[in-house]
Amino acid sequence: MSAKIVLLAGPSGSGKSHIAGRSGLPVFRLDDFYKDADDPTLPFSAELGIVDWDHVGAWHADRAVEALVALCREGAVEVPAYDISLSRAVGSSVFTRGSAPAVVAEGVFAAEIIEQCRERGILADAVVLHRAPWKNFVRRFARDLAERRKPPATLWRRGRLLMHEEPTMVATAEAKGCRRVDARGLARLLAGLATPVDA
Repeated sequence: MSAKIVLLAGPSGSGKSHIAGRSGLPVFRLDDFYKDADDPTLPFSAELGIVDWDHVGAWHADRAVEALVALCREGAVEVPAYDISLSRAVGSSVFTRGSAPAVVAEGVFAAEIIEQCRERGILADAVVLHRAPWKNFVRRFARDLAERRKPPATLWRRGRLLMHEEPTMVATAEAKGCRRVDARGLARLLAGLATPVDA
C-alpha cells in the first residue's frame, strides 16, 4: 500500500513536532537532513557570525525528497540521525510507516519541497503552523537550552532574530503553496487523516 505526505512547515518552536506526534500518524523529521558542520556549501550569517542554519542552503532538500518517495512506495527508508548539538549526522536508522495512509513530514524547510513532492505524486497536503511569535520564542529557547543545542548567548540572539522574521517566514511558506493553520486546525486536520475512512 502506498501513502501520501503531509508537509508541515512552521517556525522553530511553534509546536509542529508536538502536535504531529499526538496525531497517531508517523512523523518524519525533515531536520535530520541538515548538512554537517564541515560541509563547504553551508551558508554563513554575517549578522550572527555563525553558519546560517535557517537558510535552505543548510539542508539537503533532494535527499529529503528521495527519502519521502521511498517511504511512500516501499514503506520504510534509511534516514540519517542528526545531532543538532554537534551539527552533524551521528548515524542512521530505518523509518517505517506501517499501515498508515499518510505521513507527516515536518520541518522549517517543508515548504521548499512542495513542488518536488507534487511532481513525484506523493503530496497529500502542505500547511504552515502559525502561532504567536513571542510564544514560539519562549518555547524554542527553553527547548534549545534543555537540549544544549548551541551556547545560550547564540540561542538568545538567534531566537530574537527568528521571532522578528516569523511573519515573513509564514508568508513565504504560503506563497510556496502552504495553507496557514493554527494549532487547533492542525490537530483536526491530522486527526482526520489518521482516522480510517470506514471508522
